[in-house]
Amino acid sequence: MDSLITAAARALATGDLLGALKRVGLRNDPPALALRGIAMAQLGDLPKAKELLRKAAGAFGPKEAVSRARCVVAEAEIALVSRDLGWPVQRLAAARATLETHGDRLNAAHARHLEIRLWLLIGRLDEAEREIAKLDLVPLPPALRAAHELVVAGIAIRRLKIKTARDALTRAARAARISGIAALVAEVESAVEALQTPAARLVASGKERALRLDDVEALLASSTLIVDACRHVVRRGGAIVSLATRPVLFALARCLGEAWPGDVPRDVLLARTFGARHADESHRARLRVEIGRLRATLKPLAEISATERGFALTPKRAKKVVVLGPPVDTEHADVLAFLADGEAWSSSALALALGASSRTVQRALDALAAANKVQSLGRGRAQRWLTPPPAFPTVLLLPGPLPGD
Repeated sequence: MDSLITAAARALATGDLLGALKRVGLRNDPPALALRGIAMAQLGDLPKAKELLRKAAGAFGPKEAVSRARCVVAEAEIALVSRDLGWPVQRLAAARATLETHGDRLNAAHARHLEIRLWLLIGRLDEAEREIAKLDLVPLPPALRAAHELVVAGIAIRRLKIKTARDALTRAARAARISGIAALVAEVESAVEALQTPAARLVASGKERALRLDDVEALLASSTLIVDACRHVVRRGGAIVSLATRPVLFALARCLGEAWPGDVPRDVLLARTFGARHADESHRARLRVEIGRLRATLKPLAEISATERGFALTPKRAKKVVVLGPPVDTEHADVLAFLADGEAWSSSALALALGASSRTVQRALDALAAANKVQSLGRGRAQRWLTPPPAFPTVLLLPGPLPGD
């Protein structure tokens, strides 16, 4: 490797993108193409970056397997940043194996971090934790160590282990400062700020207040009966009843939870659950059926009793009932949860991350766009969706188990 390539690689490692481009901007040999691609990716020109990296990978000879593997890793990172979740992750695993075989431990560690970030993004936390446990932290430079701690914090946040997340972010901030990369320092600071932002709303005894993630962690660990509108479950400690596939029952449970310790009139339940402004006998009969189903479903956690006006919820082995909702109570909040990360998502990537059909996600995006809550860029397969600022924090709406799940 010649001196210009070496100098450009060192400039990239320290975040000096323009310095790297000055050294290789006019060259078309494979190493220069690869470095230019990485620099263009960090500058935000992702299509040009992908083109350069693919050219570089194709130009490396049969004896340059390590260089080709590094190009694959860089391309995988671009796919992750651009939310191209359909990118063949098997290529990344093969590239990581090649790097490990040839002793390139740093790039192999970076490849494994990319895999972990993908599992974290789509809520496969068990795989993420299993993979991160395999990493040896000793040889990692400050920049990669900061990235590692960010992933550790991300997993802890999704698990609602907030002290663990704060400790990881403290280590990440220290490593980022040592690296001297301003963008990495800013990323860590943004993650720290997210922990201080309201992440949910608590409705209890008719009153409402905002909760941070550490407040939510404490609430879920308590013996309070929680109607969780983020996950569509009813829970008390480790006992959980899921109503995610039964929207009518959850709507009834939420109404009863918000009114506790009082009752909810029948006409209010009919209006909020069935949208019945002028209820007739068929509506009342359906309400009785659905209340009976909810009573049987919630039997381990609570009782539902009829009152003179309507129905009331009475918890078992709990002194209090609360409703936990997202910070912004809006339809299709789970879609907004992903778009709130500031990246541009395709509808297919959202469908993959949410575990929903593409048609369902597209209908949600169209509804949100009509309400001016999201905006799109491009057309056809190149269309991407994002939220106009400001977005709202959404950890509790993302897929993946919470404590007790």
